[in-house]
Amino acid sequence: MTQAIRETDLYQPVKMFFEAQGYEVKSEVCGCDVVAIKANNPITIIELKTRFNLELLLQGVDRLSYSNTIYLAILESPNSGLKNRLNKVKKLCYILGFGILLVTIPVDKVGYVTTILEPASSRLSNNKRKSKKLSKEFQNRCGDLNTGGSTRIPIMTAYRQNALRVLNSLQNGRKTIAELREQTGINNIGNILQRNFYGWFLRTERGVYELSTEGLKSTQKYAHVIRELTNPYK
Repeated sequence: MTQAIRETDLYQPVKMFFEAQGYEVKSEVCGCDVVAIKANNPITIIELKTRFNLELLLQGVDRLSYSNTIYLAILESPNSGLKNRLNKVKKLCYILGFGILLVTIPVDKVGYVTTILEPASSRLSNNKRKSKKLSKEFQNRCGDLNTGGSTRIPIMTAYRQNALRVLNSLQNGRKTIAELREQTGINNIGNILQRNFYGWFLRTERGVYELSTEGLKSTQKYAHVIRELTNPYK
């Protein structure tokens, strides 16, 4: 029995499609499935769905607050919601300003993307504050450690990456904030330690920290991510 294709299966073909055009691509940034950035080009946002539906349209409308260049990437299949109404879907997306990408995933082969409609100018203006926030989060992340279309799993944000760098630095024993700042290069490290969002850190005395029991467990849980973050050749 053929396994059902998920939203996450659309991510790699879409990522490759934009990387081939010179974009840097990262997933799950500020709630956006896929974000592609290229010098002298507007931020491009792509939302992934295995079928065309109202939820996808509403996601696209929400993403217009970040950028006016929005694509809806839809799986090519009999159940995609496009069959027999493609012209109407294209007209609706044109009115809203959305582009349409059709993602084909052959059995046991690498998927590919076909552009059905390019984004048009939207009547809605993006929020400069939210657009700046999206760009900052994109730039502050190391690599692309998420998969576009993921749900109900922790997202590897820039904040979590920095917390993991601190976690890694504390594996060899307690350290002062100054020592940790020097080793990690993180300027707001005091905020990360004091906030202790993930419960990984313990203050042993003023300005000195070590790993909590949860922190020690997390060094194993996130060992593969820490290797990615601390690899000098990446």
